[in-house]
Amino acid sequence: GASRARPAASSASSSSSASSGDGGASRAPDTSLFVPVPLKPGLGGAAEEDVGAELTRPLDKGEVLKNLNKFYKRKEIQRLGAENGLDARLFHQAFISFRKYIMESSSVSADLHIILNDICCGFVLLGHVDDLFPFFLRHAKQIFPMLDCMDDLRKISDLRLPPNWYPDARAIQRKIIFHAGPTNSGKTYHAIQRFLSAKSGIYCGPLKLLAHEIFQKSNDANVPCDLVTGEERVYANEDARQAPHVACTIEMCSTNTPYEVAVIDEIQMIRDPARGWAWTRALLGLCAEEIHVCGEPAAIDLVTELMYTTGEEVEVRNYKRLTPLTVLDYALESLDNLRPGDCIVCFSKNDIYSVSRQIEARGLECAVIYGSLPPGTKLEQAKKFNDPDDPCKILVATDAIGMGLNLCIRRIIFNSIVKPTVNEKGEKEIDSITTSQALQIAGRAGRFGSSFKQGEVTTMHRDDLVQLKEILSEAVPPVKAAGLHPTPEQIEMFAYHLPDATLSNLIDIFVSLSQVDGMYFVCNIDDFKFLADMIQHIPLNLRSRYVFCTAPLNRKEPFVCTTLLKFARQFSRNEPLTFDWLCRHTKWPLAAPKNIKELVHLEAVHDVFDLYLWLSYRFMDMFPDAVLVRDIQKKLDNIIQIGVCNITKLIRASQSAAAPGTAEIVSEDFPLARTDKDARVVSDRHGADSKEALSIAVEAAGLRRAKNLRSSRLGSRQEDLKSYGRGSLANRLLREGLLTQEMLRQLESEWQDQHRNGRYGFGSKRDDQHRSKETGKKRK
Repeated sequence: GASRARPAASSASSSSSASSGDGGASRAPDTSLFVPVPLKPGLGGAAEEDVGAELTRPLDKGEVLKNLNKFYKRKEIQRLGAENGLDARLFHQAFISFRKYIMESSSVSADLHIILNDICCGFVLLGHVDDLFPFFLRHAKQIFPMLDCMDDLRKISDLRLPPNWYPDARAIQRKIIFHAGPTNSGKTYHAIQRFLSAKSGIYCGPLKLLAHEIFQKSNDANVPCDLVTGEERVYANEDARQAPHVACTIEMCSTNTPYEVAVIDEIQMIRDPARGWAWTRALLGLCAEEIHVCGEPAAIDLVTELMYTTGEEVEVRNYKRLTPLTVLDYALESLDNLRPGDCIVCFSKNDIYSVSRQIEARGLECAVIYGSLPPGTKLEQAKKFNDPDDPCKILVATDAIGMGLNLCIRRIIFNSIVKPTVNEKGEKEIDSITTSQALQIAGRAGRFGSSFKQGEVTTMHRDDLVQLKEILSEAVPPVKAAGLHPTPEQIEMFAYHLPDATLSNLIDIFVSLSQVDGMYFVCNIDDFKFLADMIQHIPLNLRSRYVFCTAPLNRKEPFVCTTLLKFARQFSRNEPLTFDWLCRHTKWPLAAPKNIKELVHLEAVHDVFDLYLWLSYRFMDMFPDAVLVRDIQKKLDNIIQIGVCNITKLIRASQSAAAPGTAEIVSEDFPLARTDKDARVVSDRHGADSKEALSIAVEAAGLRRAKNLRSSRLGSRQEDLKSYGRGSLANRLLREGLLTQEMLRQLESEWQDQHRNGRYGFGSKRDDQHRSKETGKKRK
């Protein structure tokens, strides 16, 4: 049904805890971000600098040093410094620089020379160490130019009124309709129907696949629609005239073009630590008479509050799931129990590879979908799985299936319920999946209109099922804040005031000084800073540098990062990046992969082609061969599809080539120290003392897992560890990459040999009990 939602009077302040600012008074800047500008000592020769010595005498540097140190220790001077923006840290840095400048200069300005001479000669009536303060402050402002323009910098970084950034949107009275409901409830369908019936419209989605689906659906319905993503522009009209409808990735939406209807999909992603700013920008800035927002009910209150600040009301339309979803009372426990229509969800590539190989070892065919696969390959794998005439009836996937693919899934099986994530501070951690994530993934089962009218969800392992039920039964916490991101114009204004600062440092200072109210937060910018630092040594103008730093790439892919560096270097020399140059760099043409390592490299090359196309729409003259690159990218997509279809052979080839005891096939998307370190411990010590290595791995896994799992579930998880026997622990170590099947077989063999010989590896029964108690204490 439809209802009118109005914010409570106190709602604007209710989410203040989500703010990274104080919503009002100016915050003290983080002065650790202020990088001093180096000043070279005076080398003499200037007429003015010789005047001081002529009027007085050459300075005694020993006496000068004594008086400078006396100046530094004066409480009155430190107080004056603080009043002028020099906290203890900046005061110390400025003094060290000031002292070094004076001591290493062969001559200083005449006025400073005379003051120093008077102080050193003890002319109390003429000079006192306090008289050095104006010279010291002048020097401090030279090495810390931000001290002179702090008020201006605060104004530029004031992010408390984002609605005012979009005057075109504020000039019209928009109607906001929130379609709220779970996965597979028809909420997006109803919004798209309005989009198709409008004279003009824009669809904003989180993924290229979703934008492409709406683009296809719209044109199939004889509603001309263009496709706009970061790497692609496809026009419905042959003469490349802009169609009245456009489907785009949300970062690419225009806030200047007027539309009758706009659709913003997956609005709950407004809280995303990295990309939330794009949803905030679309919600506040789109110039559309009607804004149809689709997403979780958890975002209703925040959207209503945001629209309250723009003077716009929100109409909420609630939807219920169209097909039933049942959480089973039993776990799968063995891949022998798989049925057609099953989807096993993993949270790492290694698990994807391991599970898919085990499935095919049982004579079953499976499709494979994970995040770094090209969109075309994902679609082909989805098509293969959905085809009722194809023998492939099992899907192994990451949570990449949570959005953007139509899949005929009967049952979702969670291989694990812990997932590597990046928190708001950009720190990597491993934790249980959230209720929102679990619902999004589980909801893919039993999709309306598919061959399965009812969905089921369970886990692979029995000890995970209880916790999954807990997670799914919890309410999704409300979305409390919307992301923001500094604009190129704001950074340019910062650079005008701080011309010697690096782009990474400018961003840091901006975030440090920024003020946001309780409904907003500043998005994580670690990827931006990583790229800024990487290309800092390359001479580029600020706008070009900013564009390169916003390029969408995975910084954990060395080949892609190296390519961006080469792109930037050649761009700085004003040398166009040609098709021939790119082919030489990527060694195109490329053959089908023979192992997993080669498949991963092909995926990275595909990302390089994406990067070229992304830059070609921003620097057309310097990246002129987009059409040719798109052609070979399609060929590469086909090559990758061949590799994915033969993924079991690639895994077998990779494992046979790897050293015995190797725990991982490829490095993970999120290389956590826990996994890397503990896997090395097991691998390195495997030959010398397998039992001790296993003991170390068990203890490390227990300690790290206990630290990172939700505190509310620690008790039940520790009971699980105690309740289940040796086989359950082995499964846990296998799932977490701390143990391989080969290592497990060797451990079992050694254990049996030692048991027959009367030796128990870990010591006597009493020793085992003692070790168990000690490990339990450490876990707690």
